[in-house]
Amino acid sequence: MVKDSGVKDSGLKEVLVPDIGDFDSVEVIEVLVAVGDTIAVEDSLISVESDKATMEIPAPEAGVVVDVKIAVGDSVSQGSLLLILEPSGDAVVAEESAETPAAQETAAPAQAAAPVASKPASVAQPAHIPPQQTQQTQQTQQRPSPTAKIDEVSFARAYASPSVRKFARELGVDLGRVAGSGRKGRVIKDDVMAYVKQALSQGPAAGAVGGMIVAPMPEIDFSQWGEVETQKLSKINKLTGKFLHRNWVTIPHVTQFDQADITDLDALRKTMAAGLSQKQKDQGIKITMLGFLIKAVVAGLRELPRFNASLDASGENLILKNYFNIGIAVDTPDGLVVPVVRDADTKSLADIAAELGEISQKARDKKLKPSDMQGGSMTISSLGGIGGTQFTPIVNAPEVAILGVSRHKMTPVWNGEVFTPRLMLPLSLSYDHRVVDGADGARFTSFLGKILSDADGMAE
Repeated sequence: MVKDSGVKDSGLKEVLVPDIGDFDSVEVIEVLVAVGDTIAVEDSLISVESDKATMEIPAPEAGVVVDVKIAVGDSVSQGSLLLILEPSGDAVVAEESAETPAAQETAAPAQAAAPVASKPASVAQPAHIPPQQTQQTQQTQQRPSPTAKIDEVSFARAYASPSVRKFARELGVDLGRVAGSGRKGRVIKDDVMAYVKQALSQGPAAGAVGGMIVAPMPEIDFSQWGEVETQKLSKINKLTGKFLHRNWVTIPHVTQFDQADITDLDALRKTMAAGLSQKQKDQGIKITMLGFLIKAVVAGLRELPRFNASLDASGENLILKNYFNIGIAVDTPDGLVVPVVRDADTKSLADIAAELGEISQKARDKKLKPSDMQGGSMTISSLGGIGGTQFTPIVNAPEVAILGVSRHKMTPVWNGEVFTPRLMLPLSLSYDHRVVDGADGARFTSFLGKILSDADGMAE
């Protein structure tokens, strides 16, 4: 919105805040121009923020900024005076991509004459940077990798609009390292895209994992605060950590929480355990809730086949599996391993119980082969014997889901007339959201609850 200025002289115009919707006033969070700036039509002048959104106010026409009438922190509304403009008469649309050669030639003398105006004076700088962040910043500056951690100080000083800043953050780009091709050196979206293309052409950057920018951990001397002891990680710890980190940063995780009423099932388990022969007991066979969970998961995979699948390497095709191999997370002194119970759909509860005993012993004795831990359909991680109420297990790729089980608890449950004590089992289902949507996640845990509450059906 522009109107003729009351300033006597000639042709100066006032630029006012246009219609900003259903807001009485909004706060100015960034001033993007300064006195002496040459602006084009649609150049962003200020950025304002309401309780719902952030928006930029564009220039209604081209010209030179004579005076700026607002500052960061001011509240403005429709009709508020932003600045005084000396119109140029040019209808040049502001660049959100590269400028024309003529526009660059026009801007060059102005940049040379007034270099101070090349960056908005109102950008707030952090008052204090923690020592650890300073150390990380120094490491980043020493490291030539274009995918290094964002230096918040240089990022804040970069001359760019909020939309470009947001775009750069989404890509993990430090604006302080990007050369601007816009008016007076302003960084525009094309500059950020060109920077990323150049980085990719140089090959994978150190610290880049699955397209995510991961800054290196700083080296810290912990002994400066007291006595310490260094303990070497086991090979299993290292491999598990590597795989879990990869799975966490490359898979969009969602966790669905639910409960299953296992009152009757636990009674069945105790009856079956009491009916074991002495030979079976001598062999170490135990009837545990885990065996029932394996059978329930197999039923769930039959009901919702998308859970019994894997994405191919391209991520564009889904491989549906017609076998039912259930991985079991086993805690060992050296770390976590996941042996697989193969063809669980063809085995009885007694067979599964015997196999669980065998693979658990092999895991503790370090006798598992790589083939024993491959080919899983889905994994179960049971912490019920230790404790806890809920947790968020990490998907064991290339599987697309993992079931976490916590300690069961006797809970009062309303049956429509009175509260009755029921043994409730907490379930935590994490899944790959690229393959499984929320509705199917809820269906899966609901189906498990239904299966586990049917003791007669589980006994068959």
